[in-house]
Amino acid sequence: MRRFRHVAEYLVFRTLVCIVQAFSPVACARAADWLAYLMCQVLPRKLTRYEVARANLRAAFGDRYSDLQIDAIIRRMWGHLFRLVGEMIHMPRKLRLENIVEAVAFRAKADVLRALCSGRPVLLLSGHFGNWEMAVSVFGLFGFRMGLVARELDNPFLNRWFLRFRRYTGHRQISKKGGFDTLTALLERRGNVAILADQDAGSNGVFVDFFGRAASTHKSIALLALQYDALICVGCARRLNEMLANGWPRYELGCEAVIDPRDFAAGDAVRDITQEYTHALERAIRRAPEQYFWVHRRWKSVPRTGKRREEASTKRAG
Repeated sequence: MRRFRHVAEYLVFRTLVCIVQAFSPVACARAADWLAYLMCQVLPRKLTRYEVARANLRAAFGDRYSDLQIDAIIRRMWGHLFRLVGEMIHMPRKLRLENIVEAVAFRAKADVLRALCSGRPVLLLSGHFGNWEMAVSVFGLFGFRMGLVARELDNPFLNRWFLRFRRYTGHRQISKKGGFDTLTALLERRGNVAILADQDAGSNGVFVDFFGRAASTHKSIALLALQYDALICVGCARRLNEMLANGWPRYELGCEAVIDPRDFAAGDAVRDITQEYTHALERAIRRAPEQYFWVHRRWKSVPRTGKRREEASTKRAG
């Protein structure tokens, strides 16, 4: 029964891929805007996690945006995510080494190149912001192969499709679960690893400031950087309001920070490094908040002191 469901899901997905490939990127962008309208104006808000996105935006920006502006950001966020799916499907055909200079505007390129040519392992760090799949593809097109840390999909047919997609520029996927030995072996060989690092880490994470609030963040990146003397490059691919002649959107591939663990010998190095790259991700998100995945509960975990405070308030109220 499970295999039948997996085959059915894969057939639906491949049908969607064929439909998207039959349309131009411009038509796909228009369809993405229509789907975003459907998500925000037609479907029940519980299904679209509207309240989670709204609460996250309020937590991040306070009263900076009105309710109407918050709604507009959420709608544009969904439009961005649907466009991202279409761009992933079109990417092997539309994004090539021959047109990469036209398709991508580079910011702080020299800093990244120095890190990649330093002879030390590099952790390329980003979050669920912009087009993270395109960002690593660009490095692959320029010959900088790396391991991509990602969760394996439950559907094996879909998982193989995404494996092939990520390999078309020479990258190798490393399973988020069970791939630790592969990851460390790559760092030992002074290889490069790409990781998304903006998800809640639960009670075992280190709490650092993210948009003015304590956010549980994974310690593993800082620990790996310290253990393997790896540089951390924090960057993102932000969609610009420009388009190429073939309808492909133009992106800015920017580096927000290059973090050297050797600079954090004193104090709490793990916390300080984690805070440094978290602030770098925040700076990138502030440039285009509609391109961030706000439906993830980034502040779900609460520091223990905060939990005790909440429990005491509840007892007093009772």
